[in-house]
Amino acid sequence: MKQLYAELQPLFDLSDFEQRKPKLAFLTVPNEHAINLITHLKSLRGYTHLVMMTCVDWIEESRFQLTYILHNYSDSTDLVLKVFLPREEPVMASIHHLWEQGRVYQRELHEMFGLDFPGSPGIEEPMILEGWQGPPVMRRDFDTKKYSDETYSHRPREQHEPEEHMKQQLYPED
Repeated sequence: MKQLYAELQPLFDLSDFEQRKPKLAFLTVPNEHAINLITHLKSLRGYTHLVMMTCVDWIEESRFQLTYILHNYSDSTDLVLKVFLPREEPVMASIHHLWEQGRVYQRELHEMFGLDFPGSPGIEEPMILEGWQGPPVMRRDFDTKKYSDETYSHRPREQHEPEEHMKQQLYPED
């Protein structure tokens, strides 16, 4: 995998290569080269499977880490691509034209982190949080406790002994 990195590094301005296992390597690619690199890897290097796409909120560094994991079936290698996006304007080109499932990952990342993928079909449609009006819930600056206190604190909490509760639910006459 070092050979692959050596060949691609000058073409796509790659950095931070790390081979953690014989068939697993990580590298960082600038946002402006990411789609060209991913297209190159899929079309010419055999990385035809998008294993997953995910995000990490590095709030202390004011950026998001967008991660793509690609698999090559011919040599059973996995390549993890890291792309950093600024928190104030997290925009990344879409990969839905390369893999159909990319559209689903992008919708999820849009909803959970507020990342934007212009041109990705259905990006604004709710995926999990239907009717949600608040900020993206997976951002680290989202205060779950504050939201919970404001939303649910006025509701009285009922506690039930599970065995007794189920008896009353199933056999109310007993």
